[in-house]
Order: sequence, then C-alpha cells, then structure tokens
Amino acid sequence: MPINVLMPALSPTMEKGNLAKWLKKEGDAIKSGDVIAEIETDKATMEVEAVDEGVLAKILVAEGTADVPVNELIALIAGEGEDPGSIQARAGGAAESAKTAPVEPKGTPDENAAPGGGHASYARVDTAPEGAKPGGVAHPAEAGGRVFSSPLARRIAKQGGVDITAVKGSGPRGRVVAKDVQSAIEGGTAKVGAAPAKAAEAPKPAAPAPKPASGGAPAGLTLEQVKGFYEKGAYEEVPLDGMRKTIAKRLTEAMQVAPHFYLTVDCELDALMKLRETLNASSGKDKDGKPLFKLSVNDFVIKAMGVALTRVPTANAVWAEDRILRFKHAEVGVAVAIDGGLFTPVIRKADQKTLSAISGEMKDFAARARAKKLKPEEYQGGVTSVSNLGMFGIKHFTAVINPPQSTILAVGAGEKRVVVKDGAPAVVQAMTCTLSCDHRVLDGALGAELISAFKGLIENPMGMLV
Repeated sequence: MPINVLMPALSPTMEKGNLAKWLKKEGDAIKSGDVIAEIETDKATMEVEAVDEGVLAKILVAEGTADVPVNELIALIAGEGEDPGSIQARAGGAAESAKTAPVEPKGTPDENAAPGGGHASYARVDTAPEGAKPGGVAHPAEAGGRVFSSPLARRIAKQGGVDITAVKGSGPRGRVVAKDVQSAIEGGTAKVGAAPAKAAEAPKPAAPAPKPASGGAPAGLTLEQVKGFYEKGAYEEVPLDGMRKTIAKRLTEAMQVAPHFYLTVDCELDALMKLRETLNASSGKDKDGKPLFKLSVNDFVIKAMGVALTRVPTANAVWAEDRILRFKHAEVGVAVAIDGGLFTPVIRKADQKTLSAISGEMKDFAARARAKKLKPEEYQGGVTSVSNLGMFGIKHFTAVINPPQSTILAVGAGEKRVVVKDGAPAVVQAMTCTLSCDHRVLDGALGAELISAFKGLIENPMGMLV
C-alpha cells in the first residue's frame, strides 16, 4: 500500500500553501528525515521532511502550483516491497484521506500548541485525490465533483457568466486558470444556460459604480466597482500575496472582534540613555575586535514590557472564548517590517532574559525575518507585542492588536522636550507610548496599571536588572 504525501499544515491558521519546489524526483529513494519539498506559506518558505522510507513513485502536484489546500494529496511513496512503476493514482480518495490521515507534527509537540498546528505529512492509504487519473493526468471536474480552478479564474467566470465546469483547464493537473476562462469568454463557449456548441455574446463590461455625493466609497465594493471610481491607466493592479491577505484578514477580524481601548503615557529617557551608554561601553570584544553586544532602546522596551507583565500578572493573559489563559512568564512579540508586510517574532520569557540576550535574539530574528526564514513557532503566540516607529520620526500612533494577544505597545520617537520640574522649566529626552488593550481581558484600571509599571521601568531602568 503506497504512502500518502499530503500538503502539510505548517501553522494553525494555514489553509492553503504554494508548492514551491520538489527536492526529490520520481524514482528517488527517500529516507526518514530527508527534505523532499519546499512549501511557501503566507509568511515563510518551509522545508518538508519525510517521516517514512521508500521510493517517490508519483508526484501529483507540480512545483510552482499555488493555493494547494491543506491535506490535499501531492505525491505517493512506494513502501518496502512495492514496485514504484505499478503505483497509479486512483480517483476519489482526497476527501477520505483528509478525514482519516493522522497528523504527524515535526519535533516534540508543545503541550500549549494550538489545535491544527504541527507538520502534518503522511499516512498509508490506497486512494488518491478526487479528479486524479492513472498516469497523473487530471480533469478539472467530475460529475458532481470538485472543480480545480484558481481564485482569479473563478472570479472572471462569475463576472462573465461562464459555467466554469465546462471550461477545459490548461494548468497543472487540469487546473482551470484565468486564461482558460478568458478564452471561453472570447470564444463564446461555456456560458451559463447556453448550449456548448452555440456561440454566445461576449459579456458586457460591468458598469462602473456611481460615485457617492460625498466623494467617498461605501464598504464592501467589488473589484469592478472600486475600479469604476478611477480613470483607466491611473493605477497599477498589484495582486495580493499570501502575507498581505493574512494581514488584512486577521487585523480586520481583530478590530471587529476585540474591543480596543488605548492608554498613552510619556516616558522620560535620560536615565535609560545613560545606563545604555554605560552597558555598551562595558561590552567585551570578539576575536575580530567587534563588541559582543550593542543595546538599543528597543531592547530596553522589550525587557521593560516583559517585566511589567510579570509585575501585573492579571494582565499577562489572552482571551480564549470561554476562558482567559494566564501565563507564568512574559512572551513579547516585536514587529519587524519587511517588503510587503511584517513579522512579529516572539521573545519567550522576556522577563527572565538579560538585555544582551534579548538584543542578540532580536538581531537574529530580524535578519531571518527579512529573508523569510523564520519558523512558525518563532512568530506564533505571545501575550503582547511592541511596535516601534520611532526610527521614522513618528511621535505618536495607535497599533492594532495581533490576535490572540491581548495588548500591543506603540512606541514613538525619543526627542528633547521642555517640562516643568520643581516649578521650573527643564529639558528632558522623552518618548510617547500608547498601549492598545483588549477590553475582554483588561479593564481600564488594569491596563493603566500595566502601562504605569512599564513607564516606571523605563524611567528607572536599573529596576530591570535586579
């Protein structure tokens, strides 16, 4: 019985992935632990390891295929004693294999891991996905079965009144792609309600939506309606990648579901800047003569947020529908901007780590985030996050909570300000910080207690070191 290779679920929220590259070809011997493919998720490119031994008999999803659903069969491995050449993909098994295949996560499972996480890989079955045919040839649809088509193809078909089940696909495994639907529209075939042999009229272009009197656009507009507000040629259409889709979906849900409220404080930085200078001057040198560490203001902010959460333990919690999960240690995410989006790697046990350890960890996270080499377990979870836009000269802003976290701290630029001390004007260096809170977890007084603890640590930074 062949071993079923499924599209793995590389994170709890992953629904589809792109099969970027096969690192093994049909006929190759495979050992447990071999890396056989690269999968692109919304945030990173991940390597998939084999958990069984055998020979790669059939590749059912070609490399470069996008939006492959989790648990869809992508290849077959011949087990011990099986003839790879005799293994054929038979139709009708994708749905069943998704139901019965056990999930085998890579590495030791985390007792606090979210359901659906881990690295689902293989299970022994004797069926193949719906629509697959012997020899690896696939058809876009069976009678009453699933249509393999791209989201863009489905949207064009809907707008053009085309029956997509009657369109012949030219993509991998017979997948219907946008150019197939366009050809059907131009050829007048596959129209809903029309006989296939008859030529149908070309669909009329969608009428632009009328502009509202206020000049604004109502919510929930279709693509064609939005485009109707602007002159042709005045813009460039940029398709959404997986990361931008995920950011849009999750943060829209966050604003709709989590009731946000905001608390703002000004933090004086004079004592922190002096301590930072002293600590950086005390750093040893490596063999190349470079400092072993160089602390940033952001490193102090992360440490202060971690310690503040443990000093206000009721705030060190997240919402979990019918209960609140309260944590023993502080897990602080840090927003790292990359082209087209951002990552939020998490500093685990930030309350216990030294400033130099936090600094080194953040430098490593930032470098790998920009290369999209972070592992899902490195950017998932966390109780709070820090978003620092001070380097861009931003003085004050509010940030959107990243679910399931319950808070996020927006940090502005440090600058010299005139304040009143002991009844006289004085110049200090200060920054403005705003804490966004999920009101389901934190009430106003609790949020105020947390950000006050943070302010106290920033203004008296020696408290972080003892």
